[in-house]
Amino acid sequence: MKHPSDRLTTSRLTLRRFTWEDFDLLLELYTDPEVMRYVGGVKTRDEVEAAMKTRVLDYYDQFPGLGMWATIERATGACIGTHLLNHIQGEANIQVGYVLLSRYWGRGYATEMTVALLRYGFTDLALPEIDAITDLPNLASQHVLSKAGLERKGERFLPHPAYAASGLLAWFEADAQSWLTAHPL
Repeated sequence: MKHPSDRLTTSRLTLRRFTWEDFDLLLELYTDPEVMRYVGGVKTRDEVEAAMKTRVLDYYDQFPGLGMWATIERATGACIGTHLLNHIQGEANIQVGYVLLSRYWGRGYATEMTVALLRYGFTDLALPEIDAITDLPNLASQHVLSKAGLERKGERFLPHPAYAASGLLAWFEADAQSWLTAHPL
């Protein structure tokens, strides 16, 4: 994913850049109360459109190699959600994250691609650290992040409007040297 045409692939998943043709998927994700319960709440169509433009499409050009990508199930070609490696809004920190359609939960997809994104971030982009955040009640995501090799480092309040209403968030970190040593190829 160093270049726009590159894709990141695991045994079961592929990431690719979003295009405007993917708007309906993002709309489905961001308007589903079950999916968005721990991800800032349901968004309106206008909010999803604004996020698609600024946080997804424009972001690719502003920060080459980083972004939010469509997650594709290789066996079926179905777009099942998103994975990201981007800035925590309002912070300098780079985060790893994911949002999947609920019918794809519990299959290990979030962990599988999170591990691939951590490896990509540390090896291809030479990032020294990658962080992650999740709502405190979201124990399933905290479990995924731990399985992927991120370490829980307490709780943080992030003042950006995207996070402020959630209050304290579970904070996770992984540094390149420790993570790559613990996760050799």
